[in-house]
Amino acid sequence: MTVRWGVIGTGGIARSFVVDCTAAGIEFVAVGSRTRASAEAFAAEHGIARAHGSYEDLVADEGVDAVYVATPHSRHAEDALLAVAAGKHVLVEKAFTITAAEARRVVDAARRADVAVMEAMWTRFLPQMRMIRELIAEGRIGRPRLVEATHHQALPSDPHHRLNDPALGGGAMLDLGVYPISFAVDVLGVPTAVTAAGTLSDRGVDTQVGLVLTHEGGAQSTVHFALDLRSPNTASVIGEDGRIDLDDTWYTPTTWRLRDRDGAVVEEYDSREQLAGYAHEARAFEEMITSGTHEGGPMDPEETVAVMAVMDEARRQVGVRYAADDEDGPAPASVA
Repeated sequence: MTVRWGVIGTGGIARSFVVDCTAAGIEFVAVGSRTRASAEAFAAEHGIARAHGSYEDLVADEGVDAVYVATPHSRHAEDALLAVAAGKHVLVEKAFTITAAEARRVVDAARRADVAVMEAMWTRFLPQMRMIRELIAEGRIGRPRLVEATHHQALPSDPHHRLNDPALGGGAMLDLGVYPISFAVDVLGVPTAVTAAGTLSDRGVDTQVGLVLTHEGGAQSTVHFALDLRSPNTASVIGEDGRIDLDDTWYTPTTWRLRDRDGAVVEEYDSREQLAGYAHEARAFEEMITSGTHEGGPMDPEETVAVMAVMDEARRQVGVRYAADDEDGPAPASVA
């Protein structure tokens, strides 16, 4: 079965995803935007057959099997639920939603509709992450005790940009922090405790945040992210008998090393690819669809909800609040 993809949204991330996946042989048949002109321009640029002037028309397209939601994350829950209601499988760009409560609604709706839903956390599907999981499972670094990861970027400072607008879920957390937080959960499991400190902008969004997460058995992860500075963006998984060091930029296909307890390099890897690497998650999602196995794998929906809950708690501690927090009421059980 060939999975026929539709795209909701025509911004930068939609463009990057479609370019990378098209080069890998993935089939895009339709695109939807809030304006027909934008949809038609995107379709012409990427050789997509059908352009729809609304998201409703896109999800109603009978020739579409799976929808990639690439709108701002303030719209993710609404657009994902729209696609689910139309019986489409849905790959939702990260951060999956604004809150854990929104994430829970999307996941539960997908289960009721018997369609696949997954967060597009592409890093989890890179071959390097599969190898790292295997090294840990084989005991090559002993028991993992610490994950360290950063995500720093110098992003637009325009106060009207979505990244700086609380009404659009602005701040470093949802755009950048989701990467190292999800990485820590991937390696060490859902944390049992969250400690956060951060700096807020004049508009009330987080510009930088540091987290210490406590995991089962006393393991910890330390992550830091910011939208107004740059760093090498490296990561390490440190065990009792060795460690794994990922070079910049760690959440993309990159170079990395396995070291022994004394720091000597045991093995080196070069996981850089010709393409960006988005196709790995798309292929994994297609496999979920064609196999009928709608959950599990490197980015299980329950783990997505758990990551959103960690970010909810971190935002609460640093003082970032969105309109969705008031609409949702009490959050679902947050940390394990």
